[in-house]
Amino acid sequence: MVSPGLVLTPLWSNVPESDREAMYLHAGSRLPVGRAGEAHDIAQTYVYLMNNEFVTGQTVVIDGGGVLV
Repeated sequence: MVSPGLVLTPLWSNVPESDREAMYLHAGSRLPVGRAGEAHDIAQTYVYLMNNEFVTGQTVVIDGGGVLV
């Protein structure tokens, strides 16, 4: 299972653009990686899990270090 943090996707399109950008910048600035996630960040995790036949029963948290802060 993949557990993502805040990701820049169309899911947030109902939020006004200026508010959405402010949300991304604020959330990203609080993360160790310094930015909000992007769809390709999450996709890479799925590709890894699909390619590795030895991974079973795991939850991969991909949130830019959010669980650390």
